[in-house]
Amino acid sequence: MLVLDDVSYSHPGWAAQYRFSMTAVPGEITAVSGPSGAGKSTLLDLIAGFIAPQSGTMRLDGLDLLPLPPEKRPVSILFQSETLFEHLSAEKNVALGLPEGMPRGEVKERIAAALAEVGLPDIGLQRAATLSGGQKQRVALARTLLRARPVLLLDEPFSALDDDTRVIVRDLVRALTERHRWITILVSHHADDVAALAARRYRIEDGWLVG
Repeated sequence: MLVLDDVSYSHPGWAAQYRFSMTAVPGEITAVSGPSGAGKSTLLDLIAGFIAPQSGTMRLDGLDLLPLPPEKRPVSILFQSETLFEHLSAEKNVALGLPEGMPRGEVKERIAAALAEVGLPDIGLQRAATLSGGQKQRVALARTLLRARPVLLLDEPFSALDDDTRVIVRDLVRALTERHRWITILVSHHADDVAALAARRYRIEDGWLVG
């Protein structure tokens, strides 16, 4: 369980003060909505460790996350625009989620299994630049699978997709969250995404996170 208790933050030079308290549990998608500029991305940056709060606590199953730098936090992020290296193949992009020093045979097996799990068993050798937007997001999810981190942050991950692809990737995120018991936090201003996915819902109003 991920618990934020009165986590506060103010951007340097800004008058706005954010205060976040929330609970998110394994196997569920927790949605955070609010208008542009409300502080949704600020919340994700705090959880990921990109910025540090002025006060409050943040714990994952009792582990204090605040002292941990971003690279040590058990967190993966999927952004609105997929973060793939366009010149690399799909399987090489997925391989970036694996630790160094793993035997080559095991690497290939795990990459193949991850791509199959996201419904792309036959595109491993294709360059990322040749893939559609939905395929790129699914490759990014395959990389997340191999990272095996319990917290998944989604920052408007479906916004660039057409309606049909949006539903496919959305359903995949739900299935992976349930299967792997991820603590998934979805930031979105799309009401249909929230309605389709969220087991818990929060909204940011005047800098405060309201359940």
